[in-house]
Amino acid sequence: MPNEAKTMTYDAFRRTQKTAHDALIALGKSVDEGGLEKDLTELVKLRVSQINSCAFCIQLHLNIARKLGVDEVKLGLLAAWREAGVFSAREQAALNWAEQLTQFEDKSTSEAEQQYLRESFQEHEIVLLAVTIGTINAWNRIARGLVFHPPAS
Repeated sequence: MPNEAKTMTYDAFRRTQKTAHDALIALGKSVDEGGLEKDLTELVKLRVSQINSCAFCIQLHLNIARKLGVDEVKLGLLAAWREAGVFSAREQAALNWAEQLTQFEDKSTSEAEQQYLRESFQEHEIVLLAVTIGTINAWNRIARGLVFHPPAS
């Protein structure tokens, strides 16, 4: 009965839970200020939101990615990024890490996966990616749990 679920708008969440909202926004800003490429973080946020089936976050981050000029081919093929052949090695490493941190499946990250990530990212960038992934996972759970409706495109 998902259609009958009581919903809260994003704006209502922002108003009624200002401290929580602002804390999540601050985490995102810390990544932006840390120097990680915004187009890369938007791809990561989109992929995690796809995995978590968060329509609100998918549409929000599609809108942002398009404003940034992220290639529409990449946006269209993101769900199949491993086979797409259009993503850079750095993007692939970030997307792999996003999947690892989103779908734990009771396993730890292997040494090979850590090495794969380190081939494209410095230590401080790995931390920024982890913050990005953790934050979007939190947003996905809030937006799905409160049934935020997707923003206009």
